[in-house]
Amino acid sequence: MTPFDSLSTDSAMHAPGQASGREAPEPVPRRQSIGRHQLFHGDCVPALARLAPETVDVVVTSPPYNIGLAYRTYGDRRAEEDYLDWMLGVATAIRRVMRPDASFFLNITGSSAMPWLPFELIVRLRPLFRLQNHITWVKSISIGDDTMGHFKPINSARFLHRNHEHIFHLTLDGAVPLKRLAVGVPFKDKSNIARRGHAQDLRCRGDSWFIPYETVRSRAQKFDHPGTFPVMLPRMCMRLHGKAHPVVLDPFMGTGTTLLAAAEEGGRGIGIDLDAGYVKVAKARLLAALRGGRTS
Repeated sequence: MTPFDSLSTDSAMHAPGQASGREAPEPVPRRQSIGRHQLFHGDCVPALARLAPETVDVVVTSPPYNIGLAYRTYGDRRAEEDYLDWMLGVATAIRRVMRPDASFFLNITGSSAMPWLPFELIVRLRPLFRLQNHITWVKSISIGDDTMGHFKPINSARFLHRNHEHIFHLTLDGAVPLKRLAVGVPFKDKSNIARRGHAQDLRCRGDSWFIPYETVRSRAQKFDHPGTFPVMLPRMCMRLHGKAHPVVLDPFMGTGTTLLAAAEEGGRGIGIDLDAGYVKVAKARLLAALRGGRTS
């Protein structure tokens, strides 16, 4: 069974109208195919309901953080309980489409004023998933007098600059085997290779990943999206999961970075977004990638 076995052959924009005096149903998310990949324009929960159950290998997504980011369509300022309830509903819909051995990589962060929110969310998701790994995505780091990576200053005398985000690796049973060396790093001390019985010059990278952004000087260079991540982040998640040619889902695809990563890793991507402009950008980037153009 493929993820699209439950879909109709058309890409209907709206459900049939209701009788007079009743509210019309929500629009059915519009679907379009780009090669082997699928893009949905619409709300992610009804879009996920259109996918067949237990058909997705890897989920990589970065939902709205609820910290007031300036999205074009979505208002990123819900009451906290409303946000947590909403995300629980989204996660329930995601769980339905995950294979029993799937991995769900959830990228989220808080703010200096709202530091508890990522942890409140992951506790709320505890009935649905096991937290198999907690990865720290390091965006900027200072070692000695040197600084590397994306550095975003904040104007505050109370808080330190926030140089990392969370990647919660969620699975259904907490026992999904991973290909740790697919994202491994060489040994510093080469004598450890033979002394510790390793077959190659690679060791586990660990749960702190330094993945900097490419330098940008304007929001337009981020495709006018406030919350993009580097393409290497979803690529590393897919490599760590380790399945060849995975079906990869991003229910908050934004400008399509996860789908580009899926294409580069030989997978098949499914992306969903509420904003028609972001879907248009994702489509253009994916077409360019499939034609051999630059993907970042």
